[in-house]
Amino acid sequence: QVQLVETGGGSVQAGGSLRLSCAASGLTFSYYAMGWFRQAPEKEREFVATITWYGASTNYADSAKGRFTISRDNAKNTVYLQMNSLKPEDTAVYYCAAKIGAGTSLREEYEYWGQGTQVTVSS
Repeated sequence: QVQLVETGGGSVQAGGSLRLSCAASGLTFSYYAMGWFRQAPEKEREFVATITWYGASTNYADSAKGRFTISRDNAKNTVYLQMNSLKPEDTAVYYCAAKIGAGTSLREEYEYWGQGTQVTVSS
């Protein structure tokens, strides 16, 4: 049974930082591209970042470029999202997701999802 468990969410003031982690189990982690998505209240789930299975290639939403960094540790079956210079508009539930093959910004292509972790940024 595949499980993705996100941790690291919380409440911070604007300009602060958080590091999200997503621990995977039940799959051969190094075979999977990983993605981070987020969903704010009454909005659709949107792409944040993705990383290839080998970690050499990453891609970011425009809103995340220059502030967020996705990384992975295949030995720990974990993907991370370092978020700096946080803004109130980053407030959302953040989800990690896994898919075989290349990473993509298309949420419908991801096979497995975590339960999400709440990030709240106050002004």
